[in-house]
Amino acid sequence: MDDVTTGGCGDNCACTPQRNAAAPLGMPLSAPPAASADSGSATLTAASGDHRVEQATIPAGTFVMGDSSGDRNAADGEVPQHPISLEAFSIDVTTVTNDDFARFVDATGYLTEAETFGYSAVFHLAVAAPDEDIVGRAAGAPWWFGVNGADWKRPGGRNSSVEGLGDHPAVHISFTDAEAYCAWAGRRLPTEAEWEYASRGGLDQTKYPWGDEEMDAGGWRTNIFQGDFPRTNTLDDGYLTTAPVRTFEPNGYGLFQTVGNVWEWCSDWYDANYYATLTTDSPTLNPAGPSNGSVRVLRGGSYLCHISYCNRYRNSARSQNTPDSSMGNAGFRTVSL
Repeated sequence: MDDVTTGGCGDNCACTPQRNAAAPLGMPLSAPPAASADSGSATLTAASGDHRVEQATIPAGTFVMGDSSGDRNAADGEVPQHPISLEAFSIDVTTVTNDDFARFVDATGYLTEAETFGYSAVFHLAVAAPDEDIVGRAAGAPWWFGVNGADWKRPGGRNSSVEGLGDHPAVHISFTDAEAYCAWAGRRLPTEAEWEYASRGGLDQTKYPWGDEEMDAGGWRTNIFQGDFPRTNTLDDGYLTTAPVRTFEPNGYGLFQTVGNVWEWCSDWYDANYYATLTTDSPTLNPAGPSNGSVRVLRGGSYLCHISYCNRYRNSARSQNTPDSSMGNAGFRTVSL
């Protein structure tokens, strides 16, 4: 992998590559087959799902949203800081696991977009597939491979499986897939404001869910990349890819791993200028993001975050991707309706 290099993080780090960036080289992006898409959605007409993830009740309150540490990526729109007031809500204490997602698929026959498109994005060190299954690399981020047959059941490709990984987060989940799960379960995705408030765990304007101490102070507090990104992961925290969802200590609200491990989809459309439209002198109540857009918000960072490339494993950090994109480091958690 001599050509897998990075010169550092710019304004548009490929933390989660867009589907068209990991598409087969020389091939146009196309929609998934209509029959496959229909088979996934036909049974999602009632909220009857068996959602078993433990819940945390987040109290109503007001907090200051946005970057307070100065570690933001300039193009991400983490400022200006602004006060937000939220009503109480209930949120999953962990991301949805492989076992959770399997119950949904077993009940509905749903096919994820990774399955209907036939490929998804896999980090080069995590590929478990023959060479012929590697159909492209993400533009500007050659450590992301488009791999035929990679999906939530086979996160590294056709030679991998989720056997023994039932308590790991489900990955290769697009925004569309997460919404489908929510429709089945009678849940919804958190707004970006709800996600940040819950991630802070009751602490005011801190960098991380546990405070301002760095994640390796006194032992690893979350799952990120250690070593020479993207070439060598020293596995100091014990994991090359995902960790079980309850591996590290929860925050003050009882939520596990809101930063690191996997990116988490939020319901908002993403706009880097959105914060500038909100008042800074009085709280905005229950904001739901821009009214439209082309990409959705992702929060929390993942096992691939590294200080030399992507420092988005912070409470206020923001990222985004197209609703149809899937990759090996993105999943989701849900909130009550």
